[in-house]
Parts: sequence; structure tokens; C-alpha cells
Amino acid sequence: MNGESRAEERTHVVSQRFLTLPNVLSMLRLVGVPVFLWAIVTERDGLALVVLMLSGVTDYADGKIARKFNMESRLGQLLDPVADRLYILTTLIGLTWRDIIPVWLVVVLVTREIVMTIMLLVLRRRGQVGLPVHFVGKAATFNLLYAFPLLLLADRSDWLGAVAQPVGWAFAWWGIVLYWLAAVLYAVQARSVLSRAGQVATS
Repeated sequence: MNGESRAEERTHVVSQRFLTLPNVLSMLRLVGVPVFLWAIVTERDGLALVVLMLSGVTDYADGKIARKFNMESRLGQLLDPVADRLYILTTLIGLTWRDIIPVWLVVVLVTREIVMTIMLLVLRRRGQVGLPVHFVGKAATFNLLYAFPLLLLADRSDWLGAVAQPVGWAFAWWGIVLYWLAAVLYAVQARSVLSRAGQVATS
């Protein structure tokens, strides 16, 4: 069993490759960000929903392909969270502009991003580049990216809007809780990394 674990660790390589299928999918997600923002601000909700759903599908696909076929790369590790955060930010801007979500929701999520940014800057100043992506953080992003299209649908005045509203807010609340829980877990990771770095520096 230990031999299998060591073999898996040896085959798990993060490469410096640029042109891989997961990276192309991540780039396509980034290209969709301005399209999505334009669509939601101009009330082209059908297009906005399609772009957001495609973003969710490609987000799942690029991670799955990268892990299954050993295509994980440094660029992919950078692009994936950047695309997630840009979609969350642009959705918050668009839905707030349309008065679909309250300002407090924007404040809660943006404050979390500020906390994470400060944490990563502190790590970088100590010579540490980022933190491993945590499952809770991915789950939080998953919930939020499902919540937003449902909340957009909830703006309709028909039965579909009535059904989408409670489901959308359920995803939103789970996303908020997990988003902040992930920040706490990242803070614990950061403290551990800095502690080990301090021990190495003094030894």
C-alpha cells in the first residue's frame, strides 16, 4: 500500500507546459468573462446563463482532465482560480447592478477576497508562492457558480422564477459559509507554511 502511494506521488508532476487542453479550457473561460458581464448588464439573460453554465462545465472538465491525464501545470494552477474569481466578481457586479442581489452579499464575498489577497501577499513576502487549492474552496466556488444563474432566473415573474429563488439562495448560503470556512482553512495552512519556513531559516 505504501509502495502504491509513493508511486502515485512520483507520477503526480506539475509541469511548466503552456499549451495543454486544460489550459485552453481555462483560457476560454477567461475569454467568456467580458462576454458574460456585457450580457448580464444589458439584460441578455439567455446569453448570460449559457456563458455561466459553460464556465461551470469547463471548470469541472479542465480539473478532471488535468488530474486524469497528468496534465497539471503551473499555468493551469494560476488560471483556474483567477477565472473563478473573475466570474464571481463580474456576477456580483452584474446582479447588483440589476438589483437582483443585496449589497450585503457583495460586501461579505468581497471582504473574503480581500482577506485572502492580504494572506497571499504576506506569504509572497516570505518567499512562499500561493497555497494548495483546498476541496472546501472548490466546493464553495461550485455552490456560488450554481447560485448565481439560479438567482438570475429568480428575477423572472413566472413559475420558473418562483422555483429558482429558494434553490438559488440555498446554494448562495452554502457558498458563503464554505467560502469563509475555506479562508479559515487557508489561514491555518498559511500559518503552518510560515512556521516551517521560520524553522528552516533559523536552523
